[in-house]
Amino acid sequence: MTGARTIPELVRSAADRFGDAEAVVDGDLRLTFADLADRVRRTAGAFAAAGVGPGDRVAVWAPNSAEWIVAAFGLLTAGGVLVPVNTRFRDEEAHDIVVRSGAKALCVQNGFLDREFTGPPGVPVIDLKKDGFLASGEPLERKAGEDDLADIIFTSGTTGRPKGVMTTHGQTLRLYAEWCELAGLRQGDRYLIVNPFFHIFGYKAGLVASLIRGAAVLPVAVFDVDRVLELVERERVTVLPGPPTLYHALLEAGGGRDLSSLRVAVTGAADIQVELVRRITTELPFSHLMTGYGLTEAGTVTASRPDDPYEAVATTVGRPCEGFEVSVADDKEVLVRGYSVMRGYLDDQKATAEAIDEDGWLRTGDLGELDDEGRLRIVGRKKDMFIVGGFNAYPAEIEGFLLKHPAVAQAAVIGVADARMGQVGKAYVVPRGRVTEAELIAWAKERMAGFKVPRYVEFRSELPLNATGKVMKDQLS
Repeated sequence: MTGARTIPELVRSAADRFGDAEAVVDGDLRLTFADLADRVRRTAGAFAAAGVGPGDRVAVWAPNSAEWIVAAFGLLTAGGVLVPVNTRFRDEEAHDIVVRSGAKALCVQNGFLDREFTGPPGVPVIDLKKDGFLASGEPLERKAGEDDLADIIFTSGTTGRPKGVMTTHGQTLRLYAEWCELAGLRQGDRYLIVNPFFHIFGYKAGLVASLIRGAAVLPVAVFDVDRVLELVERERVTVLPGPPTLYHALLEAGGGRDLSSLRVAVTGAADIQVELVRRITTELPFSHLMTGYGLTEAGTVTASRPDDPYEAVATTVGRPCEGFEVSVADDKEVLVRGYSVMRGYLDDQKATAEAIDEDGWLRTGDLGELDDEGRLRIVGRKKDMFIVGGFNAYPAEIEGFLLKHPAVAQAAVIGVADARMGQVGKAYVVPRGRVTEAELIAWAKERMAGFKVPRYVEFRSELPLNATGKVMKDQLS
């Protein structure tokens, strides 16, 4: 056991327990657990010197890297609250989150994806790769409590505007200690993290879990199958979670590479076929595949168990984790209750009350059913959402952006099947002026994260509406 009550205590505990073992491998940079703890404390001093006090928020809008890890844990060690920002977001999307979170600073990595990451007016911008900020402070570690807020992670909803999910240190440490058990993460594992750190899969089931168990983290900023295969072979990677598209890519491109070190696979961002489960565990070296169900508002809620058969792993998302209750309402909506349910949405009591009832049940917006052995099967989404290569895309948010185009009078977006990405967006648009499909898609690419941009646009003279004026999307095809 780590004995840690907070994430900063976990960083220190990992240094005490694992010392000179490798903690982070990022290109030519190799940090031991002791090195990581030293850098984190210096970064905490830098944040304190910049005026970040206990409870202050700082946003990190940067890709997976050693610097992201040091910045995030350094901020928490200074007593701050982490606000991760999706690197696919455009300026308008990111600035909205930075402003609404009340962030005192914004950490970026300029040059990533050939972009300059700007901050909203009045918010200082720190470039993690260029200005030496992370190493500029005197070592510092402020005390925090397990019930103190650790992070605010923004998640979109059907209203189209992302909401900030508030979670404490203690909630995260308890849940991801169990995640380590279920996934079979071990001391000395080498964990290649493709899942972005701005998402709980990469941050909590990745970084936090690795500190709990003493696994080395190998961050990957942009998924490239050849780069992943190279790292697996050279660094003897043992743990490789990701969406099903990752494993499809490995199966297609893995020939001629030594992948024998791979042991643990974890997925759950999209539906997975029984045949893919079989191929992952027979054609690839993985001896354990865990699937699960989670959401930002509660973390990992259910997970498969090592003795579950192929069909159960593929067609369900497993049984509830310890400390969770899962129920299915009369309308099939999945309800979740337990210690890890969020403390609420930032500055939005109305949305919090709509999401969590008086008895503590969180309405997930997903539709499901429970089998005779208590495994959860997700059968659809009450919230109007689809998943693009592992990223949640919310039609209401995309429609809101499209309606800003001067030639768009009405817009409705649905997810359609795609062989590579699982689903992609298709927009049905009633125009008010001249615009082509290519022009509208190009316009959207300048304003939205790539996974949100509709792949197809179909122009209509009108959209099918019900008696209350809502678009009947089941009639769009």
